[in-house]
Amino acid sequence: MNGLTRRSFATKACAGIAALGIVSRLNQPAEAQLVWTTSEWNLATFEGLLHEKARVKQLFDITQVEDGASLAKVKNSLNGLHYGFGVPVDQVKVICGMHGPANLLNYDDYVWQKYRIGAWLNINDPRTREPAVRNPYYFSKLTDDAAHITAVTDPSAETSPLQDASMQGLQRRGARFLSCHTALEEQVRQLIKHYTLSETPETIVRDMLAHTVPEVLVVASMVSAIALLQCEGGYSYVVV
Repeated sequence: MNGLTRRSFATKACAGIAALGIVSRLNQPAEAQLVWTTSEWNLATFEGLLHEKARVKQLFDITQVEDGASLAKVKNSLNGLHYGFGVPVDQVKVICGMHGPANLLNYDDYVWQKYRIGAWLNINDPRTREPAVRNPYYFSKLTDDAAHITAVTDPSAETSPLQDASMQGLQRRGARFLSCHTALEEQVRQLIKHYTLSETPETIVRDMLAHTVPEVLVVASMVSAIALLQCEGGYSYVVV
């Protein structure tokens, strides 16, 4: 892999694209990719999550946005496990499997503005009370310094980072977010019909996949990922 032969160069090029967990034919005509195969996404990263070791491994099946209430339940579980039951922080692994309308929370402000996600899903921006043209649930209100958690951080303080239910705040505490490729394909087709868009589905899907929020893993199929995380990974399953 580290040599300079033509064979190793080709191998490295293919691996680099696959590592993005997106699609491997970015420069080819936009063809339907309703079903991803193992070579088209970052399966290795998923396998790593599958086999992580911890006392508590919890999987949240999240389909609804609920004005952020679904994310707040993840925050509540993290707090309860550590402070209420005494489970060490490093012995808790949490995965948020996002599909349904909640799947779009995995995509950044560019997607929300360009494709008018807020108006389509009837999600208002809490700041403006108007249809959201940004992802209102990703960014934390806290700076990195303010988000630092120590042994004396008060979990009950409303301004505490331990009460931060943003995706970014939960990621800081180790939560991993998964997006569903199948759901995205289906949602894009609905979006095209809703707004009478002229682009092909795959053109829009690829555009969105290039704008996931940081550290999101796009899996081939969420319902399949959930089955594996439960059966092989030993994750407890919670629907929110």
